[in-house]
Amino acid sequence: MMTRRHVLFAGVAGVAMAAVFKGWMPGADAAEGTFEITKSAEEWRKLLTPEQFAVLRGHGTERPGSSPLNKEKRAGIFTCAGCDLPLFSSETKYESGTGWPSFWKPLDNAIGTTDDFKLIVKRTEVHCRRCGGHLGHVFDDGPQPTGLRYCMNGVALKFEPKTA
Repeated sequence: MMTRRHVLFAGVAGVAMAAVFKGWMPGADAAEGTFEITKSAEEWRKLLTPEQFAVLRGHGTERPGSSPLNKEKRAGIFTCAGCDLPLFSSETKYESGTGWPSFWKPLDNAIGTTDDFKLIVKRTEVHCRRCGGHLGHVFDDGPQPTGLRYCMNGVALKFEPKTA
């Protein structure tokens, strides 16, 4: 017999599942808001690889340890794979042991953040301030001087080595 408790539980579970899977649905967009660079989902699909689209536009996450940028040690700048905005300097990159490229500080005016409840627990999502592309998350367990760990998806980034 279906009781009000069952209906209420099913409704709460449905809302929670919708929140968890919202970012994984095809065609899901990046951070909400108005950005300098806007494109339709089809325009983004033509510009990005399927993996980049899944992360930047669909809030996905690449497998840990899968990005070649994890091992990148040269001096240079990490840019947004969607719009080429400079995001992080190699001077702030460090080995966090998480399997994703990590930085303790972004470049000035490079990123935006939003609250993310996709895993039910509150996290802080990091997105490109120019195109809204999902980059990763920031945590408060990083090294000094900031104490922050910007844990980024390597597929959401490009690396431009410093030229002499």
